[in-house]
Amino acid sequence: MRSVRLIATLMLLTGTVFAVEIAELHNGFTIRHRTREMRGGLVRMYLDDEKKSFVDVPTGEVASYSYEPDPVPPAAPEAAKPAKSTVQIVSEASEKHGVDSDFIRSVIKQESAGNANAVSRAGARGLMQLMPGTAVQLGVTDSFSPEQNVHGGTLYLKELLDRYNGDAIKALAAYNAGPGAVDRYKGVPPYRETREYVQRVVRDYNKSKQIKDSSTEEQKPATTVSESADNPQRAAK
Repeated sequence: MRSVRLIATLMLLTGTVFAVEIAELHNGFTIRHRTREMRGGLVRMYLDDEKKSFVDVPTGEVASYSYEPDPVPPAAPEAAKPAKSTVQIVSEASEKHGVDSDFIRSVIKQESAGNANAVSRAGARGLMQLMPGTAVQLGVTDSFSPEQNVHGGTLYLKELLDRYNGDAIKALAAYNAGPGAVDRYKGVPPYRETREYVQRVVRDYNKSKQIKDSSTEEQKPATTVSESADNPQRAAK
């Protein structure tokens, strides 16, 4: 009993690290209280911090005391970061991988029309329509994540541009039909879908460059890509 009183005294002196004390009575009941004090043959247990509510129990009826800390309040949730816009993601991917941002946007426009949840009949997914196998090779774990998808697709475009020495026409054809088809035909394969795809991307890209050029005061010539497979230009930075 002396050791119990000593522990209780230390608890009061140290500001009650364990803020709730539990008195276990011989009859099996327990009394949770904040503090206590001896009053003759009674122990007064205060049930609140203001000591306005209490209960007196004969000392002999208390079998033991135990302690438990106040529950730790849950940490305030961090403010959710606003989702990045596609424009911001494209800008970051362009800077990281060295591919013209307008070129990336033109590919996205033709691939998914900006729908991050798009799925093609062949199973390509997301903004830049990555096939599952290609996504794995690019380190993309969630093709429906706009950020992962655009960075993965841009990295793939960069690899294709490097493979074809900056030839944007061949890179686009390979993005659509696969590098194997481009290598086999030594250029854009004779697939209607692929040829139309390349033309649409190039036209949209050139249009975006012309609009930017017309809005500048210096009227510098825009860097465009020829629609002819015989006279390609670079789309990498």
